[in-house]
Amino acid sequence: MPSDLKEFLRQAAMQVGAGGSAGFVEVCIMHPLDLVKTRLQLQASPSAGAAKSTTYYNGVFDCIRKMARSEGVFSLYKGILPPVLVETPKRAVKFLTFEQYKRFFLFGSDKPTPLTFSLAGLGAGVTEAILVNPFEMVKVTLQANKNKMGQVPSTWAVTKQIINESGFGLNGLNRGLTATIGRNGVFNMIYFGFYHSVKGIVPEYKDPVQEFLRKVGIGFVSGTLGSIVNIPFDVAKSRIQGPQPIPGQVKYRTTFGSMVIVAREEGFGALYKGLTPKVMRLGPGGAIMLVVYDYVYAFLDDYFK
Repeated sequence: MPSDLKEFLRQAAMQVGAGGSAGFVEVCIMHPLDLVKTRLQLQASPSAGAAKSTTYYNGVFDCIRKMARSEGVFSLYKGILPPVLVETPKRAVKFLTFEQYKRFFLFGSDKPTPLTFSLAGLGAGVTEAILVNPFEMVKVTLQANKNKMGQVPSTWAVTKQIINESGFGLNGLNRGLTATIGRNGVFNMIYFGFYHSVKGIVPEYKDPVQEFLRKVGIGFVSGTLGSIVNIPFDVAKSRIQGPQPIPGQVKYRTTFGSMVIVAREEGFGALYKGLTPKVMRLGPGGAIMLVVYDYVYAFLDDYFK
């Protein structure tokens, strides 16, 4: 085997291993906040016709309290199986394709620039979105179910129901694909662009604790900025993939059309529903992923030398 090909495969294997490990750790820790974010995004404001009841959530902790009381404590992990199943290959694909896109977007430079990191992140996010969207459709359906845990259908049952009723296409298992592409593409453009650009500017520390905190800090800011910018796409995605207000009538069809409806009926601020749990998840979650990736990659690099 040619040495260049062998080195490429070695690098790719390490990127897949480190990316998959980073994603698995992040989703196991942060999933409850993702569920809370989805619940907040799915509910319409009272002024838009939502009934003020025990199922209306007035914030992150109110949502957690009401879910635990009415659906059980373990309800906070509803819909975790789809992201667990897809998280390892999803993050592996994201980090692998990011590294490959970086080479494509050098534009003649001898080293990556902030534009290189941003465009590579955008490409990686779009690729990731296409892979993960069917799992997102199932996850949102499960997260929207307000029954107690024992009464919630299984992941496979929900998947079969979606396929039987609507098929695999853009009205079925791949509903909301454009919104997912927008959400993931924008997030990763900022996430990777900011992290790698700033990491190259802020000096490294020789002390391992200080270096760990440096990476965590930059990763936290990267995840927070990405969350703030991309959340309108996330709200549109939740409305498109979640249950419609009137059964049998599709109200939220397209990404930008859904944004317009939400802003017109509930106010512009409604496009930022779920921002607090999203930042609480993807701020530290983004830091966890990037730091785990860096350390696992370094470990594998030393192990396979």
